[in-house]
This record gives sequence, structure tokens and C-alpha cells, in this order.
Amino acid sequence: MSAPPFATATRPGPLRGVVVGAGSLGPYWALELLESPDTELVGWVDLDASRARAEADAKGLATLPTGASVERMLGEQEADFVVNVTAPAAHHAVTLAALAAGVPVLTEKPLAPTLPEAVEMVAAADRAGLLLMVSQNRRYMPSLAAFRDTVARLGPLSSLTCDFYIAHREHAAPFLLTFPQPLLLDMAIHLFDGARAITGADPVSVYCESWNPPHSWFGGPAAASAVFQMSGGVRFSFDGDWSAQGFQTSWTGSWRAIGEHGSAVWDGKGAPRVEAAAGTGITAVTPVAERRDPSRFQGLEASLADFVAALRTGRVPAGECHDNLASLAMCHAAVQSAASGVPVPVDAFGVADGERPARVAHG
Repeated sequence: MSAPPFATATRPGPLRGVVVGAGSLGPYWALELLESPDTELVGWVDLDASRARAEADAKGLATLPTGASVERMLGEQEADFVVNVTAPAAHHAVTLAALAAGVPVLTEKPLAPTLPEAVEMVAAADRAGLLLMVSQNRRYMPSLAAFRDTVARLGPLSSLTCDFYIAHREHAAPFLLTFPQPLLLDMAIHLFDGARAITGADPVSVYCESWNPPHSWFGGPAAASAVFQMSGGVRFSFDGDWSAQGFQTSWTGSWRAIGEHGSAVWDGKGAPRVEAAAGTGITAVTPVAERRDPSRFQGLEASLADFVAALRTGRVPAGECHDNLASLAMCHAAVQSAASGVPVPVDAFGVADGERPARVAHG
């Protein structure tokens, strides 16, 4: 058996975690660390130290250490991992600070705002021999897993399509309103990563157009249409509008897969459906029952459990940084294609071959 590609945790009992970021998702992540029997919340950091203190107090954590400095918190607390829940622009600095302190990182998506920053973060994790994982919470949805397994029954796949139409205004993070490509560089990674999870295929190239509808409240393009060539000859088509009023899809989109033996559809929420070619006998896979607690953010519990299990066993988790680069590269290649008006290759590293970081062997 080959050695784990990152250091594993040896501390007995719950692993000690620091949450960095007290914005919209920060409290949800803090709750997960508090609820899990495998973790312990030992610190909370935010650039606005008063916000971290207020959120901790609101949860009855009067003695929890809080502050504004990641480096200082990690110097004072014996942490086993960091959860990076900062705005995307801060992902790079926070992750590098944690890795430099010898602490593994579970980060919210996207890994970084740019591919060069993401590549630097992956290289830093490799040098430190530490786990860097991106929380792609939709990968843990039982209904997505059921659709993936249903698609696998269709035989060789020819195409996968995803429609995404959501009017995202009331609860939009303020930074999104001025973001240069809000749909493609913030939201679309969930759908693009989902396409990779569903098909098992890797991106090869993309042609994309993006635009901002006249009714949009975003400063950058809220709508896009993209066609990806994937490995194995699969075509993945995406159409989305983050300012679409009426006939909303789910936040996971609406999907159709076409294969040799039939087609499968999924509304992004419930069970998938299949219409099989005559004589094949293909049926849809039923999702496993999911426990839903309205006080918890979907997928975070499973994502944290996957991360902790990886730290304990050395098993490579979903969202491991090397693999997640391919999903992030799909977003940036789509932006590049939209800007240039021509198809572009999807380069998971975004740098010349001679500059690529050494990739760990996942064995």
C-alpha cells in the first residue's frame, strides 16, 4: 500500500478546528464543528474581530478565543485544521498562512479567484505535505449520487445538459454585485463540478458566451451559455441566468443525460427518472433517505466528515485540491472563451508545463 499523499492526524479524540470567516456561512461551519463528535471548535477569526466575537457569543461560546489574525490564532491554539470561510479574495492568503503554520485546510469554494493563485495554493500544500480540500457540498447530495449512478446505467454517454435559472438578489453576498463574472466565477463551479462527478469525465475544451441581461442587478455578466468537450467524447452543455425571474430551477440545476441505452433526467432535488431503450430494462436509482435539519446548511456535515476521515485515514476525499483544479479551470476557461469568442482548451493548471507543481500520487 502506498503512503498517504498528505500527513494524517494522530491526536486522540476530537480534532481541533479554527473557523476563519464570520460572514454568512461562518456560523453554519462553526455549528458543524460544534455538532460533530469528531471535531472541536477552538478559535474563530474574522478581519472584523468584533463580528467573530459577536457570533461566538450568540452561540453561547463566551470563552471561545476570537480575533482578527489567522497567524496569531494558530500560534496560540493547538489547531489540527482550519476551515476557510472567507470571501474568495481572501482564500489565497488565509490558506497559505494556515499551510505555513503546518495546519491542513478545508476551504469553501472557489479554491481561489484566479488559477495562478489556486496553483500556488496546491503547490504550497504539496510542499507542506498537508491536505487542502475544497468543500463542494453538492457532491454529498443523495439525489445527485442517485442521478450519477443512474447515468452510469445508460451505457456510453453522448451528452449531459444543465439548466440553471435563479433570481439571486435578496440573499446575494455584497461582493457578488460588483464581481466581474458572478455566474461563471462564483456559482458555476457547483454545476461544472457536478458534471464531472456525474460523468466521471474530465474537461478538454469549451466554447462560451456570457452577457448581462438588461434586467440584471449584477455589475458583471449574470448569464452564460457554454458547451464543454469532455473526455470520452461527451458533450456537456450549460445554460444559466442568475437574474432569471420565474420558472426557477433548483440551486443544483435541472439535468438531462443521453446515453446509448436511454435518457435520464433530474430536477436537482428529487429522485432521477429514466426512459430506457426498448429491451434494456434500465431503471432509475432511488436516492438514500436524507436527514434534513433546517438549522444546518446542506452538505456541510458530510463535507466535514469526509475531511476528518481523510485526515484520520489518508484516504483522498472529494474536493481534494488537485482534483478540484479541473472544476475551477472549467470556470476560468469559460470566461476566457467568452472574452475571446473562440473555443479554448481547459488547462487545469493555467501555467506552462514546465511551471506546474509536482502532483502527488493518489494511491
